[in-house]
Amino acid sequence: MLDVRRLRLLVELSQRGTLTAVAEALSYSPSSVSQQLSQLEREAGVPLLVQVGRRVQLTPQAELLVGHAQAVLERLEEAEADVARSLTTVSGTVRIAVFQSAAHAVVPQALTLLAAEHPSLRVEVTEREPELALFDVAARDFDLVVAEQYPGYTRPLHPELDRVPLARDAIRLALPPHPAARRRGLRRPDPVAAALPKDAPTELLRSVADDGLAAASEMPWVMEPRGTASREWAEQLCRRAGFEPDVRFETADLMAHIRLIRSGNAVGLLPDLVWAGEAPSVQLASLPDDPFREVFSSTRSAAARRPAVVAARDALARAAARSAPPATHD
Repeated sequence: MLDVRRLRLLVELSQRGTLTAVAEALSYSPSSVSQQLSQLEREAGVPLLVQVGRRVQLTPQAELLVGHAQAVLERLEEAEADVARSLTTVSGTVRIAVFQSAAHAVVPQALTLLAAEHPSLRVEVTEREPELALFDVAARDFDLVVAEQYPGYTRPLHPELDRVPLARDAIRLALPPHPAARRRGLRRPDPVAAALPKDAPTELLRSVADDGLAAASEMPWVMEPRGTASREWAEQLCRRAGFEPDVRFETADLMAHIRLIRSGNAVGLLPDLVWAGEAPSVQLASLPDDPFREVFSSTRSAAARRPAVVAARDALARAAARSAPPATHD
C-alpha cells in the first residue's frame, strides 16, 4: 500500500523542483524528505528519482504516480470539505494570500465580517505577489488567493484552480490636489507644478479629457518596479499615447504612490481599490476606454466547497463591493 504522506512529497517535488524547496515548504529537513521518497520507491517497486547533476529528476514512472497522487489528494480534500459542511458552525483555519491594495482595501472589512459571523474561524492573511500566490495555492501553501490582472495580461492558469471574479477595479490617472486643497507652507514649487500651466492641475484635467494620457507626457511619473504586470501595462499605455513616461520613482507600495502624487512630486496610475472606500486625496481623471484591472479569487477546485473557503469568499466579495471610492474628480 502506498503511503499518502509520501505521495504528497512526490507531488510537492514535481511542483517545486528540488528536495530543498520541498523541505522548506513542509518544514522538514532535506534528508528526511529524501528518506521518505526512498521508502516510497521501495513501496512502489520502481525507481522514482534519478540524479541529474546536483538535482533529482522524476522518472516516467514517478510522473505517472504523480497524476494518481494528485487525484488522491484532491479526493481527500473533497472528503474534508464534505465533513466540514456537515457541521453547524464554520471553524478551522483558512489561509489567504493577497496582493497589497487588496490587503489594504478589502481584507480588513472582510475580517470584520468573518469575526462577527463566524467567530470560530481562524483567518491567516499573507501579502503575496499574485503570480507566486497562485502557485502557492496550487501547492497547498494557502487555501485561497486574491489576485489581480491588468488588461491584456492574463495570470498563469493552473488547471487545479478555479477562478471567481471579485471586482472590476477602474484605473485612473492620479494628479496632485488642486492648489487650494494643498497643505499650506510649501515653500518651493514642486516638480509637477513647475511643468504645469498656470491653472493646473485643473487645466491638466481638461487636457486629459480632450487629449487623453498624452496631456501628462511632460510630467514626472511614479510606477511600480520593472517586471511587474502593472508596470508593463502602464508603460504600454503611455507608449500608445505617443510618449515614453519619465519614471523618476519606482516602488511597489501604492501608499507611497499616493504620497508622492499628493505632495506634487509625480503623477501616476491608481486603481480605485487603493482608496478603501474613502474619498480620494488626489485628483483623478478617467482614461480613454475606461481601463480596469480584474480582481479575482482562486482556490483548488477540491477545496471550493469547504465552508471556510466559501465564507471567506463571501466576506471578500461584500468587502470589495464597499471599497469603491465614493466620488472621483473628473
